[in-house]
Amino acid sequence: MSDVHVFDYEKWTARLPMLKAQYASARPFAHIVLDDFISTDLAKEAHERFPKPDSGEWIQYKHINEQKLGKRDRATIPDVHLAIIDELNSRRFVEWLSELTGIKNLIADPSLEGGGLHQTERGGFLNIHTDFTSHQHQKNWARRVNVLLYLNEHWQETYGGHLELWERDISRCAKKILPTFNRCVIFNTDSDSYHGHPHPLNTPEGETRKSIALYYFTEETSIPKARATDYRPLPQDSTAKRLAIFFDNVALRAYDFLKRRLGFDDKLISNILKSLSK
Repeated sequence: MSDVHVFDYEKWTARLPMLKAQYASARPFAHIVLDDFISTDLAKEAHERFPKPDSGEWIQYKHINEQKLGKRDRATIPDVHLAIIDELNSRRFVEWLSELTGIKNLIADPSLEGGGLHQTERGGFLNIHTDFTSHQHQKNWARRVNVLLYLNEHWQETYGGHLELWERDISRCAKKILPTFNRCVIFNTDSDSYHGHPHPLNTPEGETRKSIALYYFTEETSIPKARATDYRPLPQDSTAKRLAIFFDNVALRAYDFLKRRLGFDDKLISNILKSLSK
């Protein structure tokens, strides 16, 4: 499948001067929301062929701070999604992304560490957080940019699932973005780029929040400081919830340390969580 079927470079490159200015000036941190991001026909096919929660092997990202599913094994990802992923990880797209963000020499992650297909079922959520700061298996890679492509046709405001961007001091939500069909959100993953969708989904039974998540890095001359995903409570959260978030963070940091040192794969913890949930 050629790039003209996925991403319209002529259209989006012509808009780059305006988009670059919007990206750099966005608050609470550098980001942009782009609708009709890829081919409409391809996006529709990606929505229709998105694997069901009970189909194939999904990584269980299910603990105190999140309830979602992930899929990054190429052998289990449908061809239509691989075509999108491969184009958005291509050299040509990454060069376009570098121009948009102003971050030189971005690198795509072919291993899709933590990314790939994401799916959240009714009641699922993702607490406000900042992302892990460096690649778990490429020690010199610093994480810099997220690209989130939503594949939710006919998504209703009442379903929730808004991507929330929070002020850097976590005092309030600065922006809510509905995860509507063929909408792409791109943003810098700084140490204080707080984001998530912390409120449980209110979708009809069987309706899920579907997305493709891709992360981009830069290769540093020295090893960047490694830090696990850092979840934070909301201002209105109870003391009990704050403690639960704190201790979950402690466990996640320990797992991140072992993952970096011993080469653990997320499938390991996923299988453990799946067993515990039975």
